[in-house]
Amino acid sequence: MELRQLEYFVAVAEEGSFTKGARRVRVAQSAVSATIQKLERELGVPVFSREAAGITLTDAGMALLPEARGLLSAERRARDTVDQVRGGLRGTIRMGTLTSIAARPAGRGLMVIDLPQVLGRFHVTHPLVTFQLRTTPRGSAGHLSSILAGDLDLALVCTVERPDGIRLHQLGSIPLCFVCARRHRLADATSVSLEDLADETFIDFPRGWGNRTMTDRAFAAAGIVRDVPFEAADQDTALGLVRNGLGVTLLPRVGSEEDGIRVIDVDRRDLDLPVAVALPTDRQPSAATAALLASILRAAGRSAGGTV
Repeated sequence: MELRQLEYFVAVAEEGSFTKGARRVRVAQSAVSATIQKLERELGVPVFSREAAGITLTDAGMALLPEARGLLSAERRARDTVDQVRGGLRGTIRMGTLTSIAARPAGRGLMVIDLPQVLGRFHVTHPLVTFQLRTTPRGSAGHLSSILAGDLDLALVCTVERPDGIRLHQLGSIPLCFVCARRHRLADATSVSLEDLADETFIDFPRGWGNRTMTDRAFAAAGIVRDVPFEAADQDTALGLVRNGLGVTLLPRVGSEEDGIRVIDVDRRDLDLPVAVALPTDRQPSAATAALLASILRAAGRSAGGTV
């Protein structure tokens, strides 16, 4: 069994198709298919069920996947160790990102850190380190799952969870505000309570996103069942829906103060969204990952000791 076979297998399994898996590893699909067929012959069992509707992992494939991920991670760490002996930080850092906590467009302010700036400066200092930046439709929950599975080295997350196997380095928090159209009945209020919003139609982020989880918990604690017919995967889309009178939402003040929009404080301390860097507890970060973590913490004015 070769590491290349496992790399192709993991890529196809995670992407859900041979075509996407081949694109990810930048190899012809025919070569990926032939390599995985060789792997299956060596194992004596199929790892994928190939049907007209697509591919799925067999029981053997499901059992192999975490082991394959672990072997590939070990191989990466071994290469990183040797590279460091050769001089200078080297290697690849796989990082999960959330667009809402990076820099906003010019003039719209800063959430917590300017991630592109941090990465740019890090690249100047450590040019032999490469990055793989990933987003996920599952928000912070998706990044935390990927860290536990060994698919990410670290991730910026907005989470109120404290999952087992995850170490969080707190960067700060973002207060959420009530956001409505200027013609809304509460547009002239100086502050609102959750009870004031009980009958509103809400626009919110998908389940699994940290701000959605926190908002759901706050309303549940207040005994309020929200109506959330609209989901948006980014702040600008949510603001567009609000501006056109389709509902209200809870968003950070930064980036929400636009024409046709009112941003109003909410009388709840439990609507401050924590922002953190997440890493696994069961494996040591590479030297490059540790150096990037230190750069992120410095940019946020934090120290490495601020973990939970």
